Amino acid sequence: MRFDVVTIFPELFTPHLTQGVTRRAFESGQVDVRLWPLRDHADNNYRRVDDRPYGGGPGMVMLVEPLQRALEAIRTSRGDSAPVVHFTPTGRRLDQAIVQEFAKGEGAVLLCGRYEGIDQRFIERHVDIELSLGDFVLSGGEIPALSLLDAVARLQEGVLNDAQSHQQDSFSDGLLDCPHYSRPEVLETPEGPMPVPPVLLSGHHAAIARWRREQSLAVTARRRPDLIDAARARGELSAADEKYLRSLGL
Repeated sequence: MRFDVVTIFPELFTPHLTQGVTRRAFESGQVDVRLWPLRDHADNNYRRVDDRPYGGGPGMVMLVEPLQRALEAIRTSRGDSAPVVHFTPTGRRLDQAIVQEFAKGEGAVLLCGRYEGIDQRFIERHVDIELSLGDFVLSGGEIPALSLLDAVARLQEGVLNDAQSHQQDSFSDGLLDCPHYSRPEVLETPEGPMPVPPVLLSGHHAAIARWRREQSLAVTARRRPDLIDAARARGELSAADEKYLRSLGL
């Protein structure tokens, strides 16, 4: 799959694409990322890509023409009509289901806005999907674009050391992940010893799986009860799940 990124700051992407376990997806070409510096598509000596907003007000607005020229160059290079993704606080919240859709697709054009935003006329004519990381405002679309690329990359075959790792992630089954433990078996602290839960040392795989499921249900019920409601509505909770939730008063 191929992602074409339109950005004023392409240098923000290179360190991320060459570090960590997800670099395998980028180095192998499983996730082909191409950077398109927006200022290369400006038509003035100052390489200007923004101007003052009509109607007054603070900040600047990204101009239509440089964005259109960048998109035309991408379309010519790709030879297809890949969807254009705009990262904005007004978009749909990015979640694991959306990531999984992208991970199975052919990629997209990622539009990283800056300043007060992008001229609405470009959005109306060219943008297919608007996404947000959450109910807060960032300085630009680069961090959301990197988040999407990282999330998609780790779902590619052979990227993670254990193929089952992403299957146990938070949200993969609609719930939050359970707690995890490693060495030492008992952690000595000023407050007293903190042992690993005994079930994880038992070697009883069914009991471990059930413990992890119950921990996942408990964490989700405490922190994101809306996800429990959604899982119930989809019929994804078993009788054992419901019995455990009732024991928690849910």
